[in-house]
Amino acid sequence: MDPILGGLLIFAARVVSVSMGTVRSMVAIRGQKYLATAIGFFETLIFILAISNVLQNVGNIWNVLGYCGGFAAGTLVGLILEEKLALGYMTVQAISQTNGVAIASVLRDAGYGATEVIGKGLTGSVYVVTTVVKRRKVSDIVALVNKVDEHAFVTVDNTGRVLRGHLGPSQKG
Repeated sequence: MDPILGGLLIFAARVVSVSMGTVRSMVAIRGQKYLATAIGFFETLIFILAISNVLQNVGNIWNVLGYCGGFAAGTLVGLILEEKLALGYMTVQAISQTNGVAIASVLRDAGYGATEVIGKGLTGSVYVVTTVVKRRKVSDIVALVNKVDEHAFVTVDNTGRVLRGHLGPSQKG
């Protein structure tokens, strides 16, 4: 086989396997153990095929460069892919000095669950509104909050697992 073509094939294999590893890690963190297991099987299969080709002809610089470059590119591709898949749930919390009730109302009107709590902030009472949504819905929630109070303090955190509750429109499963 042509040395450059071999290096390109190894590069492609590493991009795929490292991307799979990134996605596998993310689904495992989110509790999808069977999907993570299946991805891990194919990730390892591709890895073994790629590394065995490199080791059989380690003197071919194209194989080594393909392996290293594929790892680097696979890391980037995996992160982009995971971002596009938007797997899992997020907790969005909006803290407003005056508009917490209105924020909760807008979220509920849009079909999302919202929990509101009165708290004490640096300058006095605040309203804390919390909702849990699928990751792909976070920008929708932030837009709704901004519509009511563009000065609200908004945090977004990963949520490992969701067991019960109201997840809003088209969010189940």
